[in-house]
Amino acid sequence: MNTYTASEERYSQMQYRRCGKSGIMLPLISLGLWHNFGDRDDFENARSILRTAFDNGITHFDLANNYGPPYGTAEKNFGKIFKEDFKQYRDELLISTKAGWDMWPGPYGNFGSRKYLIASLDQSLQRMGLDYVDIFYHHRPDPDTPLEETMGALDQIVRQGKALYVGVSQYSADETDRAAELLKKQGTPFLIHQPRYNMLDRWVENGLLDTLGREGIGSIVFSPLEQGILTSKYLDGIPADSRAAIEGGYLDKDKITPALVEKLKKLNVLAESRGQSLAQMAITWLLKDHRISSVLVGVSKVSQLEDNITGLKNLTFSPEEIENIESILKQE
Repeated sequence: MNTYTASEERYSQMQYRRCGKSGIMLPLISLGLWHNFGDRDDFENARSILRTAFDNGITHFDLANNYGPPYGTAEKNFGKIFKEDFKQYRDELLISTKAGWDMWPGPYGNFGSRKYLIASLDQSLQRMGLDYVDIFYHHRPDPDTPLEETMGALDQIVRQGKALYVGVSQYSADETDRAAELLKKQGTPFLIHQPRYNMLDRWVENGLLDTLGREGIGSIVFSPLEQGILTSKYLDGIPADSRAAIEGGYLDKDKITPALVEKLKKLNVLAESRGQSLAQMAITWLLKDHRISSVLVGVSKVSQLEDNITGLKNLTFSPEEIENIESILKQE
């Protein structure tokens, strides 16, 4: 086993942004462990990705109880790497996890009950070998459990010292408003919202970002590249090794229509005029709005992560570029 020592230059390039009105600063790019960290993946590749991230100032690693596959294995493998590589840097790291999707059989392993959330976090801490996480999220809204119970569980988790902050994911603007009110009454820090957001999926613009700005809640957006669509990968069809080519995978190949490919080609030309790849432009386009605290990326290779980081060198968009992007996205 090679002993890891973090780069002494790790904070020299990365930029950080305040998370809402909190005391927390997040790197503009954070690393998500949804894919590529489970038992079916290459362990040493996962370790290299994490090391590269931290060496480049990415201090935030984001997990969930059901990341793998199989469920739980991303946390388990992260725990092994943390113990060997990152334990000495614990106070420089922000580690988050979540619960809200199906995790174990029976009525207590899903959604948003107090029993499920607290039991799940206990299991997550055990898998990762941590005393606490920095952020614990409710992973999705629960239509049946009273929001008072779910937010009460998050409050209890903070008071137990198992998490420093709490957040939610995929809550609507109205649900976020209600959650913020409940947590405020309990005196629990509602740090952050994790919504899906990218050039092709813009639901957060219908009120949610306004709510977050008004309440002083940060946001970290996931799926910035729409499962790889907003890259150069699909400019000439569907590659055999792509997510869209996998039957029953996370990306339906029917989404890659000729009209969409034409949009991607035009966006790619605009990105090249900025000295960026399409993926780099898609990430920096999100960061033009300062209500976005950080962009969560998932990568399968070190080179992809390095490319994403390099894109941060050009964060400025001219009014003409914004107008051109909007015009391309609106084309039928």
